[in-house]
Amino acid sequence: MATDKRGKGQQPRLSVRDQTLETLRRRIISLQLPPGEPLSENELSQELGVSRTPVRESLILLREEGLVQVFPQIGSFVSLVDLARVSEAQFVREAIECASLRDAAVDDAGIAGLRDILQSQSKADSSGDVEEFFRLDEDFHRELLRLAGHEAAWAAVNSAKAHLDRARRMSLLNTRPISTLIRQHAAVVDALEANNLPEADSSLRLHLRGVFDDVKRIQAATPELFSDGGVRRASRRSIARLA
Repeated sequence: MATDKRGKGQQPRLSVRDQTLETLRRRIISLQLPPGEPLSENELSQELGVSRTPVRESLILLREEGLVQVFPQIGSFVSLVDLARVSEAQFVREAIECASLRDAAVDDAGIAGLRDILQSQSKADSSGDVEEFFRLDEDFHRELLRLAGHEAAWAAVNSAKAHLDRARRMSLLNTRPISTLIRQHAAVVDALEANNLPEADSSLRLHLRGVFDDVKRIQAATPELFSDGGVRRASRRSIARLA
């Protein structure tokens, strides 16, 4: 019988298709590929150093996820932001995170860990590193789940929020100062430290729902980046306005 020569804890290598899918998905969510961006199989395959087949298969899967639109005789494009999908993802995230928070029993070490993340977030803000803040924001929310004994639920949160993450990144680029988000995080930690779970729940809900106000302001400024429920593509002019 053949033995598995992989070391303990070593993750199996992703297939070329899965690597391509992961790369394109990450670029769409991070707005490296903004709403309305045309997607050429030839150009992407050359850039990523793969054949057209994994690119084509990845675009099909991203279309099923609602992150790519395909227009016959025209081409494939990054989907416009769909507010209905953003709302659905926000509902899932709030339901899971706030339900988990009710089980939190955070000790001094847990509070210290959360405050370390807040300190790192402040450093990222001071240096203007939006990408690092976004990563640390994910760390903060995942840590809240872990401290409540529900870290496994992060997978459900993460799989539901691709569309929400695009809106959150647009928010960081265009509306809410990062310092405001850090203060909201701190309010949750303060309430947990005081063992005031109702206040922690209220602060977390306020923080999570803030993205809706941000999205409304972004949509008012750049409506061409948002889906109106029909089949519509963003113009190249509108994409430039996002940067």
